[in-house]
Amino acid sequence: MHSPLDRIPVSIIIPNYNYEQFLGRAIDSALEQDHRNVEVVVVDDASTDASVAVIESYGDKIRPCLRRRNGGHGAAFNTGFEASTGEIILFLDADDYLYPNAVSEILDEWGADVAQAQFRLHLVDEDQQIKDVFPPPEQPFDSGDVVPELLRKGRYRTTVTSGLAFDRAALETIMPMPESDFRQGADGYLATLAPLHGEVKSIDTCLGAYRIHGSNHSVFAEKLAERARWRVEHDFRRLEALSGRAAEIGLTVPPDAGLRDPVHLEERLASLCVDEPQHPVETDSRLGLARAGAAASLEMNASWRRRAALATWFLSIGLLPRRMGNAVLAWKLVASSRPAFLARLSKTIRRATN
Repeated sequence: MHSPLDRIPVSIIIPNYNYEQFLGRAIDSALEQDHRNVEVVVVDDASTDASVAVIESYGDKIRPCLRRRNGGHGAAFNTGFEASTGEIILFLDADDYLYPNAVSEILDEWGADVAQAQFRLHLVDEDQQIKDVFPPPEQPFDSGDVVPELLRKGRYRTTVTSGLAFDRAALETIMPMPESDFRQGADGYLATLAPLHGEVKSIDTCLGAYRIHGSNHSVFAEKLAERARWRVEHDFRRLEALSGRAAEIGLTVPPDAGLRDPVHLEERLASLCVDEPQHPVETDSRLGLARAGAAASLEMNASWRRRAALATWFLSIGLLPRRMGNAVLAWKLVASSRPAFLARLSKTIRRATN
Protein backbone atom coordinates (compact mmCIF):
# COMPACT_ATOMS: atom_id res chain seq x y z
CA MET A 1 0.00 0.00 0.00
CA HIS A 2 1.46 3.34 -1.06
CA SER A 3 1.43 6.46 1.07
CA PRO A 4 0.08 9.73 -0.38
CA LEU A 5 3.58 11.10 0.24
CA ASP A 6 4.86 8.78 -2.51
CA ARG A 7 3.22 11.02 -5.10
CA ILE A 8 5.07 14.17 -4.05
CA PRO A 9 7.75 14.92 -6.67
CA VAL A 10 11.14 15.80 -5.23
CA SER A 11 14.16 17.17 -7.09
CA ILE A 12 17.72 16.64 -5.88
CA ILE A 13 19.98 19.14 -7.64
CA ILE A 14 23.72 18.41 -7.55
CA PRO A 15 25.92 21.39 -8.55
CA ASN A 16 29.42 20.23 -9.47
CA TYR A 17 32.73 21.80 -10.35
CA ASN A 18 35.83 19.61 -10.60
CA TYR A 19 34.71 17.02 -8.05
CA GLU A 20 34.99 13.96 -10.26
CA GLN A 21 36.40 11.90 -7.37
CA PHE A 22 33.29 12.51 -5.23
CA LEU A 23 30.54 13.11 -7.78
CA GLY A 24 29.58 9.48 -8.35
CA ARG A 25 28.92 8.95 -4.63
CA ALA A 26 26.65 12.02 -4.54
CA ILE A 27 24.68 10.91 -7.62
CA ASP A 28 24.35 7.34 -6.34
CA SER A 29 23.02 8.61 -3.03
CA ALA A 30 20.36 10.65 -4.82
CA LEU A 31 19.34 7.72 -7.03
CA GLU A 32 19.15 5.35 -4.05
CA GLN A 33 16.48 7.30 -2.15
CA ASP A 34 13.68 5.10 -0.87
CA HIS A 35 11.13 7.75 -1.86
CA ARG A 36 9.54 6.69 -5.15
CA ASN A 37 9.31 10.06 -6.91
CA VAL A 38 12.76 11.67 -7.11
CA GLU A 39 14.40 13.31 -10.09
CA VAL A 40 18.15 13.91 -10.03
CA VAL A 41 19.45 17.02 -11.77
CA VAL A 42 23.24 17.28 -12.10
CA VAL A 43 24.70 20.66 -13.06
CA ASP A 44 28.30 20.72 -14.21
CA ASP A 45 29.71 24.24 -14.01
CA ALA A 46 32.24 23.86 -16.87
CA SER A 47 34.54 21.45 -15.02
CA THR A 48 38.04 20.90 -16.36
CA ASP A 49 38.41 17.39 -14.93
CA ALA A 50 36.54 14.20 -15.90
CA SER A 51 33.27 15.20 -14.26
CA VAL A 52 31.34 15.24 -17.55
CA ALA A 53 32.35 11.64 -18.23
CA VAL A 54 31.04 10.66 -14.80
CA ILE A 55 27.75 12.42 -15.52
CA GLU A 56 27.37 10.85 -18.97
CA SER A 57 27.92 7.38 -17.52
CA TYR A 58 24.51 7.60 -15.81
CA GLY A 59 22.61 7.98 -19.08
CA ASP A 60 18.92 8.77 -18.67
CA LYS A 61 18.90 8.00 -14.93
CA ILE A 62 19.67 11.68 -14.33
CA ARG A 63 18.97 15.02 -15.95
CA PRO A 64 22.31 16.57 -16.92
CA CYS A 65 22.82 20.31 -17.27
CA LEU A 66 26.25 21.05 -18.72
CA ARG A 67 27.17 24.70 -18.49
CA ARG A 68 29.57 25.96 -21.15
CA ARG A 69 31.04 28.71 -18.95
CA ASN A 70 31.86 28.61 -15.27
CA GLY A 71 29.50 30.85 -13.35
CA GLY A 72 29.99 29.76 -9.75
CA HIS A 73 27.69 28.40 -7.08
CA GLY A 74 24.77 30.76 -7.66
CA ALA A 75 24.73 30.20 -11.42
CA ALA A 76 24.74 26.42 -10.93
CA PHE A 77 21.87 26.67 -8.44
CA ASN A 78 19.87 28.82 -10.86
CA THR A 79 20.51 26.44 -13.74
CA GLY A 80 19.50 23.39 -11.73
CA PHE A 81 16.37 24.97 -10.32
CA GLU A 82 15.21 26.07 -13.76
CA ALA A 83 15.63 22.50 -15.05
CA SER A 84 13.87 20.87 -12.09
CA THR A 85 10.19 20.03 -11.63
CA GLY A 86 9.88 18.84 -8.02
CA GLU A 87 7.61 20.38 -5.41
CA ILE A 88 10.39 20.02 -2.86
CA ILE A 89 13.98 20.86 -3.79
CA LEU A 90 17.24 19.68 -2.27
CA PHE A 91 20.63 21.06 -3.33
CA LEU A 92 23.31 18.44 -2.67
CA ASP A 93 26.95 19.53 -2.89
CA ALA A 94 28.86 17.18 -5.19
CA ASP A 95 31.32 16.18 -2.47
CA ASP A 96 28.56 15.26 0.00
CA TYR A 97 25.95 12.49 -0.02
CA LEU A 98 22.54 11.64 1.39
CA TYR A 99 21.37 8.54 3.21
CA PRO A 100 18.64 6.48 1.46
CA ASN A 101 15.93 7.61 3.89
CA ALA A 102 16.68 11.34 3.63
CA VAL A 103 13.83 12.37 1.35
CA SER A 104 11.23 10.14 3.01
CA GLU A 105 12.19 11.47 6.45
CA ILE A 106 11.90 15.05 5.20
CA LEU A 107 8.47 14.37 3.71
CA ASP A 108 7.28 12.77 6.94
CA GLU A 109 8.06 16.04 8.73
CA TRP A 110 6.82 18.40 6.01
CA GLY A 111 3.73 20.55 6.42
CA ALA A 112 1.66 22.97 4.37
CA ASP A 113 3.30 26.02 5.99
CA VAL A 114 6.90 24.81 5.62
CA ALA A 115 9.22 26.76 3.33
CA GLN A 116 12.43 25.05 4.42
CA ALA A 117 13.49 21.90 6.25
CA GLN A 118 16.92 21.50 7.80
CA PHE A 119 18.64 18.44 9.20
CA ARG A 120 21.93 17.38 10.70
CA LEU A 121 24.73 15.72 8.77
CA HIS A 122 27.52 13.41 9.76
CA LEU A 123 30.87 15.12 9.36
CA VAL A 124 33.05 12.67 7.42
CA ASP A 125 36.56 12.60 6.00
CA GLU A 126 37.58 11.79 2.43
CA ASP A 127 37.23 8.06 3.16
CA GLN A 128 33.68 8.52 4.51
CA GLN A 129 34.73 7.85 8.10
CA ILE A 130 32.39 9.62 10.52
CA LYS A 131 34.20 12.20 12.67
CA ASP A 132 31.40 14.27 14.19
CA VAL A 133 27.93 15.72 13.68
CA PHE A 134 27.24 19.02 11.93
CA PRO A 135 25.89 21.24 13.32
CA PRO A 136 27.00 19.87 16.71
CA PRO A 137 24.11 18.37 18.71
CA GLU A 138 24.57 20.91 21.50
CA GLN A 139 23.70 23.71 19.07
CA PRO A 140 19.90 23.71 18.71
CA PHE A 141 18.36 24.63 15.39
CA ASP A 142 15.99 27.58 15.22
CA SER A 143 12.57 26.40 14.06
CA GLY A 144 9.11 27.60 13.14
CA ASP A 145 8.77 31.31 12.38
CA VAL A 146 12.39 32.52 12.35
CA VAL A 147 11.57 35.89 10.75
CA PRO A 148 11.89 37.87 14.01
CA GLU A 149 15.40 36.48 14.49
CA LEU A 150 16.28 37.18 10.85
CA LEU A 151 15.10 40.77 11.10
CA ARG A 152 16.90 41.32 14.41
CA LYS A 153 20.37 40.02 13.51
CA GLY A 154 20.26 38.75 9.92
CA ARG A 155 20.81 35.11 10.91
CA TYR A 156 19.21 32.17 12.67
CA ARG A 157 20.59 28.72 13.55
CA THR A 158 20.65 26.70 10.32
CA THR A 159 23.08 24.54 8.33
CA VAL A 160 24.88 24.09 5.01
CA THR A 161 23.69 23.28 1.47
CA SER A 162 23.40 19.51 1.79
CA GLY A 163 21.35 19.72 4.99
CA LEU A 164 18.55 21.83 3.51
CA ALA A 165 15.32 21.22 1.58
CA PHE A 166 13.04 23.92 0.16
CA ASP A 167 9.45 24.35 -0.95
CA ARG A 168 9.35 25.12 -4.65
CA ALA A 169 6.82 27.92 -4.26
CA ALA A 170 9.11 29.66 -1.75
CA LEU A 171 12.09 29.37 -4.09
CA GLU A 172 10.10 30.76 -7.01
CA THR A 173 9.68 34.02 -5.07
CA ILE A 174 13.44 34.50 -4.54
CA MET A 175 15.09 32.90 -7.58
CA PRO A 176 17.00 33.35 -9.74
CA MET A 177 19.55 34.62 -7.26
CA PRO A 178 22.15 37.30 -8.14
CA GLU A 179 24.93 35.18 -9.60
CA SER A 180 27.79 37.65 -9.27
CA ASP A 181 27.03 38.21 -5.57
CA PHE A 182 26.87 34.50 -4.80
CA ARG A 183 29.61 32.83 -6.79
CA GLN A 184 30.18 31.02 -3.50
CA GLY A 185 27.77 30.55 -0.62
CA ALA A 186 24.56 30.26 -2.64
CA ASP A 187 23.02 28.26 0.18
CA GLY A 188 23.40 31.32 2.40
CA TYR A 189 21.19 33.31 0.04
CA LEU A 190 18.48 30.63 0.00
CA ALA A 191 18.48 29.91 3.72
CA THR A 192 18.33 33.64 4.47
CA LEU A 193 15.42 34.51 2.17
CA ALA A 194 13.28 31.36 2.04
CA PRO A 195 12.05 31.68 5.68
CA LEU A 196 10.38 34.97 4.75
CA HIS A 197 7.84 32.79 2.92
CA GLY A 198 7.04 30.05 5.42
CA GLU A 199 8.16 28.16 8.48
CA VAL A 200 11.41 26.31 9.08
CA LYS A 201 11.15 22.65 10.07
CA SER A 202 14.14 21.21 11.91
CA ILE A 203 15.07 17.53 12.00
CA ASP A 204 17.73 16.47 14.50
CA THR A 205 18.46 13.18 12.75
CA CYS A 206 21.56 12.89 10.52
CA LEU A 207 20.21 12.32 7.00
CA GLY A 208 23.46 12.60 5.07
CA ALA A 209 27.17 13.28 5.20
CA TYR A 210 29.11 16.54 4.93
CA ARG A 211 32.56 15.69 3.64
CA ILE A 212 35.55 17.70 4.86
CA HIS A 213 38.64 17.61 2.65
CA GLY A 214 41.44 19.82 1.44
CA SER A 215 39.50 21.20 -1.53
CA ASN A 216 36.46 22.52 0.37
CA HIS A 217 35.85 26.22 -0.18
CA SER A 218 34.98 26.48 3.51
CA VAL A 219 38.20 24.82 4.70
CA PHE A 220 41.27 26.99 4.46
CA ALA A 221 42.34 27.38 8.07
CA GLU A 222 45.85 28.29 7.03
CA LYS A 223 44.34 31.41 5.46
CA LEU A 224 42.34 32.54 8.47
CA ALA A 225 42.09 36.20 7.50
CA GLU A 226 41.07 35.40 3.93
CA ARG A 227 38.36 33.04 5.16
CA ALA A 228 37.09 35.55 7.69
CA ARG A 229 37.08 38.39 5.17
CA TRP A 230 35.13 36.31 2.65
CA ARG A 231 32.54 35.41 5.28
CA VAL A 232 32.16 39.02 6.39
CA GLU A 233 31.63 40.16 2.80
CA HIS A 234 29.25 37.25 2.17
CA ASP A 235 27.23 38.33 5.20
CA PHE A 236 26.99 41.85 3.82
CA ARG A 237 25.62 40.47 0.53
CA ARG A 238 23.16 38.26 2.40
CA LEU A 239 21.96 41.18 4.47
CA GLU A 240 21.55 43.34 1.38
CA ALA A 241 19.45 40.63 -0.29
CA LEU A 242 17.44 40.13 2.89
CA SER A 243 16.78 43.85 3.27
CA GLY A 244 15.63 44.12 -0.33
CA ARG A 245 13.23 41.17 -0.17
CA ALA A 246 11.96 42.15 3.29
CA ALA A 247 11.15 45.65 2.04
CA GLU A 248 9.12 44.16 -0.83
CA ILE A 249 6.83 42.42 1.67
CA GLY A 250 6.62 45.29 4.14
CA LEU A 251 9.33 44.30 6.64
CA THR A 252 12.45 46.13 7.79
CA VAL A 253 15.95 44.89 8.57
CA PRO A 254 17.82 47.33 10.86
CA PRO A 255 21.07 48.64 9.32
CA ASP A 256 23.09 47.37 12.29
CA ALA A 257 21.64 43.84 12.26
CA GLY A 258 25.07 42.26 11.84
CA LEU A 259 26.24 43.82 15.11
CA ARG A 260 23.76 41.59 16.96
CA ASP A 261 25.07 38.39 15.36
CA PRO A 262 27.88 36.58 17.24
CA VAL A 263 28.80 34.50 14.18
CA HIS A 264 29.25 37.57 12.01
CA LEU A 265 31.12 39.42 14.75
CA GLU A 266 33.47 36.47 15.27
CA GLU A 267 34.53 36.52 11.63
CA ARG A 268 34.67 40.32 11.55
CA LEU A 269 36.95 40.36 14.55
CA ALA A 270 39.16 37.69 12.99
CA SER A 271 39.45 39.67 9.76
CA LEU A 272 40.42 42.83 11.65
CA CYS A 273 42.89 41.21 14.03
CA VAL A 274 44.74 38.99 11.57
CA ASP A 275 44.95 41.28 8.54
CA GLU A 276 43.82 44.79 9.41
CA PRO A 277 45.01 46.44 6.14
CA GLN A 278 42.65 44.17 4.13
CA HIS A 279 39.72 44.39 6.56
CA PRO A 280 36.59 45.61 4.71
CA VAL A 281 35.21 47.92 7.46
CA GLU A 282 37.49 50.87 8.15
CA THR A 283 35.59 52.06 11.24
CA ASP A 284 35.89 48.76 13.14
CA SER A 285 37.99 48.49 16.30
CA ARG A 286 39.00 45.43 18.31
CA LEU A 287 37.35 46.68 21.48
CA GLY A 288 34.17 47.80 19.71
CA LEU A 289 33.69 44.45 17.99
CA ALA A 290 34.58 42.56 21.16
CA ARG A 291 32.00 44.46 23.20
CA ALA A 292 29.33 43.93 20.53
CA GLY A 293 30.24 40.23 20.35
CA ALA A 294 30.00 39.80 24.11
CA ALA A 295 26.59 41.49 24.22
CA ALA A 296 25.32 39.41 21.29
CA SER A 297 26.63 36.20 22.87
CA LEU A 298 24.59 36.76 26.02
CA GLU A 299 21.41 36.90 23.91
CA MET A 300 22.05 33.61 22.10
CA ASN A 301 19.73 30.61 22.25
CA ALA A 302 22.19 28.48 24.24
CA SER A 303 23.01 27.38 27.78
CA TRP A 304 24.23 30.10 30.11
CA ARG A 305 27.65 28.40 30.28
CA ARG A 306 28.05 28.54 26.52
CA ARG A 307 26.88 32.15 26.38
CA ALA A 308 29.23 33.17 29.17
CA ALA A 309 32.18 31.32 27.62
CA LEU A 310 31.69 33.00 24.26
CA ALA A 311 31.22 36.45 25.80
CA THR A 312 34.46 35.97 27.74
CA TRP A 313 36.26 34.91 24.56
CA PHE A 314 35.15 38.08 22.76
CA LEU A 315 36.17 40.37 25.62
CA SER A 316 39.57 38.71 26.03
CA ILE A 317 40.41 39.45 22.38
CA GLY A 318 39.40 43.06 22.78
CA LEU A 319 41.18 43.66 26.09
CA LEU A 320 44.36 41.57 25.89
CA PRO A 321 47.49 42.87 24.14
CA ARG A 322 47.21 42.27 20.39
CA ARG A 323 49.58 39.30 20.24
CA MET A 324 47.84 37.47 23.09
CA GLY A 325 44.41 38.38 21.76
CA ASN A 326 45.27 36.97 18.35
CA ALA A 327 46.42 33.72 19.96
CA VAL A 328 43.12 33.39 21.83
CA LEU A 329 41.26 34.10 18.60
CA ALA A 330 43.18 31.43 16.68
CA TRP A 331 42.66 28.83 19.41
CA LYS A 332 38.92 28.96 18.82
CA LEU A 333 38.85 29.31 15.05
CA VAL A 334 41.69 26.95 14.11
CA ALA A 335 41.63 23.77 16.19
CA SER A 336 45.12 22.75 15.07
CA SER A 337 46.58 25.87 16.73
CA ARG A 338 45.44 24.89 20.23
CA PRO A 339 47.91 23.64 22.81
CA ALA A 340 47.14 20.07 23.90
CA PHE A 341 45.67 21.13 27.25
CA LEU A 342 43.28 23.54 25.51
CA ALA A 343 42.17 20.86 23.07
CA ARG A 344 41.26 18.65 26.04
CA LEU A 345 39.57 21.56 27.80
CA SER A 346 37.55 22.39 24.67
CA LYS A 347 36.13 18.84 24.59
CA THR A 348 35.28 19.06 28.29
CA ILE A 349 33.53 22.40 27.84
CA ARG A 350 31.59 21.08 24.85
CA ARG A 351 30.27 18.16 26.93
CA ALA A 352 29.52 20.39 29.91
CA THR A 353 27.57 22.94 27.88
CA ASN A 354 25.31 20.50 26.04
